[in-house]
Order: sequence, then C-alpha cells, then structure tokens
Amino acid sequence: MSTQTYSISDLSRELDITTRAIRFYEEQGLLTPERRGLERIYSPRDKVSLKLILRGKRIGFSLAECRELIELYDPTSGNLKQLNSMLAKIAERRAQLEQQMLDIHQMQLELDTAQERCEQALAATLNNKDNR
Repeated sequence: MSTQTYSISDLSRELDITTRAIRFYEEQGLLTPERRGLERIYSPRDKVSLKLILRGKRIGFSLAECRELIELYDPTSGNLKQLNSMLAKIAERRAQLEQQMLDIHQMQLELDTAQERCEQALAATLNNKDNR
C-alpha cells in the first residue's frame, strides 16, 4: 500500500467534493484520518473509501450499505468478499429500479386514463352548455 497521504483539501479537489462532505463522512465513522495537531491526514485507504462512498451514492446505496462495503475492504485477499457483496447489492438495486420503472409505467397509464376521462367530461359539459 502506498505511503502517500492526503490533506482534506487534496481529497476535496481531486474528488470534486466539499471539505464539509468529507468531514461529514468522517463524523459518520466512514473515514478515519490521522491527526497532526488540528490537521487531518488521510491515507490511501481513506481515499479508496471516499471513492466507494461517492460511487455508492451515485447508484443509490445508503450510507449503511457503503459502510458494509468499506468494512469488507481487504486488498490482501483481493477484496473477494467486498466484490461479491458489491455484486449482490448491485443486483438488489437493479431489481428495485426495475420495480420502480414498472410502477412508473403503471402510474403513467393511470394518469392517461384519468386525463382522458377528465377531457371527456369537460367536452360533455361544454356540449351540454352549447345545446342549451
């Protein structure tokens, strides 16, 4: 593992995230930087964890799910447990999204039906007024 370290501003700049967000993830126990006085010193592992959090957020994982994946990080084992867990979470998320798409399609059909009924009722009302 690299001995390179990062300041909070290094990570912020490199990953295009605010320092406030990085501190939030630290408060949540997802990052564990060393301290030199008041300065936070982030390790390559912290950087990997932060990348995993950001990727997880983009695909809809909760912070708890990100935490589970971070806890499984073990480069000495090739990260097999982490990768298998990630694949399972991806499959689960994909199934949720597919269900949401079905739900959205059903709602669109119901909206089409409601709109059509409203338009028919409006047309009938206007026809009745014109025939008076």
